[in-house]
Amino acid sequence: MFDQINGLPVHVLVLHAAVVFVPLLALGAIVYAVVPRWRLRINWAVAILAVITPITCFVTKESGEKLYDRLVGSGMKGKPLDDLNKHMNFGTHTFWWVLALGVVTLVMLLLTWGSRSLPMIAGAAGSVVMVVLAVIAGYYVYRTGDSGATVVWKG
Repeated sequence: MFDQINGLPVHVLVLHAAVVFVPLLALGAIVYAVVPRWRLRINWAVAILAVITPITCFVTKESGEKLYDRLVGSGMKGKPLDDLNKHMNFGTHTFWWVLALGVVTLVMLLLTWGSRSLPMIAGAAGSVVMVVLAVIAGYYVYRTGDSGATVVWKG
């Protein structure tokens, strides 16, 4: 299922969705966290991104593992394999951080949906966690993409 579509690796076809959705979720989560007056305007978009983005990252990660198995099976070794292992490590971290961001974002959305607000300390804590997770997810999607490009173009 995650291996190939019409002879093309699924990973190559889906990775760009993760590259687009992760920064959009991160930006949406940050705006939702720090600009409460915009919450009613962006809550649906952020909710959709909080669900779709982890799914996209999961499919990208799983298809990357299938591509990895194919490349190792065809004899990849040495520095290219080391670079690919580094890329896969970043990809795994990206998935888990994006999943955490998606879950925390959904929890905050549920707790603050509509005109509801949290007690100040809870709202501030939730907002800080969202911003921190958004920054970490953004960092890892960048590192994953950069290391993947290194494998493709320098490997």
